[in-house]
Formats: sequence, C-alpha cells, structure tokens
Amino acid sequence: MTPPAYTGRFAPTPSGYLHFGSLVAALASYLDARAVNGRWLLRMEDLDPPREVAGAQAGILSTLESYGFEWDGELVRQSTRHAEYAALVERLLNQGLAYACTCSRKQLEGHQGIYPGTCRNAGHGFSDAAIRLRVPELVYRFTDRVQGEYQQHLGREVGDFVIRRRDGLYAYQLAVVLDDAWQGVTDVVRGADLLDSTPRQLYLQELLGLPQPRYLHVPLIIQPDGHKLGKSYRSPPLPVDQATPLLIRALRALGQALPHAADYASPGELLRWASQQWDATRIPRCLTLAEAQLR
Repeated sequence: MTPPAYTGRFAPTPSGYLHFGSLVAALASYLDARAVNGRWLLRMEDLDPPREVAGAQAGILSTLESYGFEWDGELVRQSTRHAEYAALVERLLNQGLAYACTCSRKQLEGHQGIYPGTCRNAGHGFSDAAIRLRVPELVYRFTDRVQGEYQQHLGREVGDFVIRRRDGLYAYQLAVVLDDAWQGVTDVVRGADLLDSTPRQLYLQELLGLPQPRYLHVPLIIQPDGHKLGKSYRSPPLPVDQATPLLIRALRALGQALPHAADYASPGELLRWASQQWDATRIPRCLTLAEAQLR
C-alpha cells in the first residue's frame, strides 16, 4: 500500500504570544512537512477562554506571517468544534467508557496527579461534574523520532483522565485526538512537554478506531532557573523585526545547517532554503537556553 501523504500541523494556544520556544516547535513542524512537500496546517487550540489573552490570536497569526510561515487551507479554531466534542463525550458515556466525577482539587491532593478512581463506580449525575475516561491497566508505548522509546502504564501512572471539565470546557486530550484525525494529520511535531500526554492519546485513538500519527517531540528550551521557556514564565514575545536572526537561532537550536547571507533575502526564502537542508536526525533530545543560543 502507498503510505499517506504527509500532513503536519502547528497548534498554538492563545494563552499568550509566541516566544522562542514556540518558534522552535513551529519551525520544526513546518520544515518537517515542507522537506517532503507535505501539507502544513494551522489550528488555534482556543479551548480555554478564561486563560486566553486578549489579542493573542491575532498576534500569533501576525507573527507567523512576519516570520515567513505559510499554512495550507483555512485556519481551524477548536472553539468552532464543540458540537463534535459533545457528541463524542455523549457516545463514550452511553458506552460506559466514561463517567461523571465530582472530586475537587483538594480531594485529589496527595495523589501526585494520578487519579485514584474515587468516582469510577459512584454513578454520579452529569451536572456539576467532570467527565473522566476509564483507562485500561495496560502499558502504551511508541517510538518518538527524537526522544526514542517511551512508554507509560495508564492505570498506574495516570489513572482515568478528564475529557470534559467540571465547568463544561473540553479537555485537550479529547480535542487533539479528534481534530488530528479529522484533519488527516499523519505527523505530529510538538514540544517535549507533551511527551507524557501521548500514551493517553494513543489509547483514545485505539478506542475510537483512529489512525496513529508518527510523533516527533522537539526539546524544550530550559531557562537557567530550570523552568521551560514558555508563556507561564513571562518569556518575551517574538519581535517582528528580528525574524531572520531568530529563525537562524532556532535552526541552530534544532541542530540544523546554517545559511549564508546569500542563501536568503527574506524570512520566507530562508524557510525555503532550510526545508531543503532539513535533517530531523540532528535534533538534540534536550537543550538549555544557553545551548540554544550558542550551539
């Protein structure tokens, strides 16, 4: 059988503006797709309105355009997909694969983020409750293209996980699996902070009979204080007037070949040059901020 054509995606969350760590992930996903003449989609993961920063969506789009990124098709916003998520949650409830959970955060303190199954057989009503998916006592494993072999025992290391929050908002794990399949995504390239989410997504894919994409988790940029470069730690947004030098710095962080000035005249031309040189096997597994700047 002929393997499916490559379809990748970049899926930022508008809880803040793009920063250098975002750029590294966006660049890796873009070049990985363009290097094989694949499609590159853009999806706004706006599932959590209370955390959304005013103007962030417009800022993200403007920054991507300024840095030369061109996406295929129309931008998809997850906020327009609530009916599909609701239908899936109802289906899982009707099949007995999910249940209502009334546990508070305080009740779950001390369990190190592993759900102890408190409400699994309680038969709670669905109002004022989160919805959790029952997980099997099984190990889910996959081979990441950068991070190598990864495995997780869902029952012991995660427990039944939330697919719809108590406030009615849908969880990332549910939405990302449904939308990647709907959009025909064959390759997921994203930050390594989502590495441990992947087994939950593998289980959902299996449960729903959906294809499993290939995964590539790029290293996080770790700051001197040990925190990842990200929105939560006030990482500076990407300046529009520094597109070319920051793209080159991101290429360096990803272990890629670096261009000469003659190789480009604009960010878009730099991206086209870089897609011809792309080699995912050169991506490091981990990276500090100093290494990202000096590699």
